[in-house]
Amino acid sequence: MTIPFLDLKGINLAHADSLQAALARVLESGWFILGKEVDTFEQRFAAYCEAKHGIGVANGLDAIMLALKGYGIKPGDEVIVPSNTFIATWLAVSQCGATPVPVEPVEATFNIDPARVEAAITPRTRAIIAVHLYGQPADMDPLRALADKHGLKLIEDAAQAHGARYKGRRTGSLGHAAAFSFYPGKNLGALGDGGGIVTDDDAFDTLVRTYRNYGSQKKYHNLVQGYNSRLDELQAAFLTIKLATLDADNAARRAIAAQYDRLLAGIDGLGLPHVPEWAEPVWHLYVVRHAQRDALAAKLAEAGIGTNVHYPVAPHLQQAYADHGYKEGDFPIAEAIHREVLSLPLWPHMTEVQVEQVAAAVRDALSTKN
Repeated sequence: MTIPFLDLKGINLAHADSLQAALARVLESGWFILGKEVDTFEQRFAAYCEAKHGIGVANGLDAIMLALKGYGIKPGDEVIVPSNTFIATWLAVSQCGATPVPVEPVEATFNIDPARVEAAITPRTRAIIAVHLYGQPADMDPLRALADKHGLKLIEDAAQAHGARYKGRRTGSLGHAAAFSFYPGKNLGALGDGGGIVTDDDAFDTLVRTYRNYGSQKKYHNLVQGYNSRLDELQAAFLTIKLATLDADNAARRAIAAQYDRLLAGIDGLGLPHVPEWAEPVWHLYVVRHAQRDALAAKLAEAGIGTNVHYPVAPHLQQAYADHGYKEGDFPIAEAIHREVLSLPLWPHMTEVQVEQVAAAVRDALSTKN
């Protein structure tokens, strides 16, 4: 049996009838931008995140960037970011003209280490971005305390963490604002690109809604130099449908992760995910570590098992940031993580038999006889 890394077709076919009905409804309405479907999704997603406002935007990168713009981040400012993250976190800072300042993660969780953040704060620091990597929340209370102490904004990059909880609270309700991606492979994924921002801040909500729509609150009257970054009606309608089953899908992901934990326990040299007692992840990804990651991935491919690497190159070593002068060894924890992580197959409808097959292939690949 061949097992893909992700069965995106199966995920969406489970909603086929409802998605077709939504398509027909949007076509019949004749309204495709910033209409009732977007309003409905914004309200329901904000409530789901335990936040007051929801703002639909074009994609996850724009969501982070517009959240920063909403809090006045500009050229000359610094924003603290994880050294271990997808590059979009850094790009959003750069698109505001500000400088991303990397901070190493807690190695066990892969998320930014609050104990290292204060040393990175300078008079130019304006915000901290906490990424809930792989669907597990970062340790937010000490980050919020640091933000409050230094007068900074705390923004959640929750692109992989729809529905996760930190000490019982939803991601999206833990900082001043939170940015989400609805890229098709996310736990809550559209059938195209999409993003969203949630917040309790009324003034921020008004400003970001203005920024996303050419800087306009009234058609053809532009208050600021804005952007064209709007979640469209069709994707909003699809997301509303899939939001209704998100908790059930996340529960299925947790069960699969627990099965992996049991079946992969005790394999020499294989690092399994660590979950602090205060975290309730949603398992966007199930990520293991091994010193011979590439060899392991190759053996799994030979066995018909799809895998992926999230992510092979740390942001500070990407060509895109060559002008920042970073070199190998500057952020050794992130660099080691990027060399060793491997994402195993996981999606809500994955069967126990499929999980068993993946685990058996991992054991076989790492056995001494191989």
